[in-house]
Amino acid sequence: MAYAPQRRVSKTRKRKRRTHFKLGMPSMMVCPNCGEMKLAHVVCKKCGFYDGRLVREIKVEEEDKAAAAETKKEKKSKKEAAEAKKAEKKAAKKKDSKKDE
Repeated sequence: MAYAPQRRVSKTRKRKRRTHFKLGMPSMMVCPNCGEMKLAHVVCKKCGFYDGRLVREIKVEEEDKAAAAETKKEKKSKKEAAEAKKAEKKAAKKKDSKKDE
C-alpha cells in the first residue's frame, strides 16, 4: 500500500538532494600508440589499437595522409606562382619608373 507524503518537500530540500544527480565527464586518456585522446577502455579511432594490439585496421588514415600531402603540394605551387607574379609586377613597376625619368 503506497502512502502519500505527509508534507510537501521544499524546493531547497529537493535541490539539495539532487546536487549529486548529474552527469560526469567521460574518462579520456592518451592513446599509447598514436598519442591521440581517446575514451578509456575503447579502441582508438585514429590508429585502431587497444591494449597494445591492433584490433581494427583504419584505411581512411592512409588515404587522408595521401590527400593531405597532395593538398600541401598544391598549396606550395600556388604560393610559388603568386610570389612569381608579385616579383614580375615589381619588375614591371621598376621599368616603368625608369622610363618616366
